[in-house]
Amino acid sequence: LIDLKEGFPTRVTGRLEVSLTTGGNITQGDALYLDTGTGKVKKAVGNATEDEATVIGFAKETKFADNPIDVQIAGILGVSGLSPGVLMFLSDTGAGAITATAPTTSGRFVVRVGEVAASNQLIIRPEPPIKLA
Repeated sequence: LIDLKEGFPTRVTGRLEVSLTTGGNITQGDALYLDTGTGKVKKAVGNATEDEATVIGFAKETKFADNPIDVQIAGILGVSGLSPGVLMFLSDTGAGAITATAPTTSGRFVVRVGEVAASNQLIIRPEPPIKLA
C-alpha cells in the first residue's frame, strides 16, 4: 500500500517562471493566456473563448506589446489587498483581472486561479475553464 500523502508538499516555497512575448499591453499582476495562433501571451478573460479563459500564469512586470515578459506559472505571487483563505477566480468582466466572486452568467467561464495565503500572497493554481450552461 502506498501512502500518497507523504509525497505531496504541504506548502509552496518556490516559484516557476517562463519568459514569453506579449501580444498586447500587459500590466504587472494580469492573468494571462497563451494565444496559440501567435505564440504570445495576452490578458485572460472569462467572457470570451475557452482559449482566452485558460490561464497559464501571471505577469511579473508591466510591458508593452511585442516585448519579452516574465510569466509566473506556479508558486506565490505578490498581490495586495487580498483576504487569506479565499479562492480567486478569473474575472468575466475585466481582461487580466481576478476576483473572489466566481462568475454565474450563462455562457461565461469559471476559472479558479488560486488561493490567497496572506493579504499579499496568492498561491497560483490555475484550473481548466468550466463553461456555465
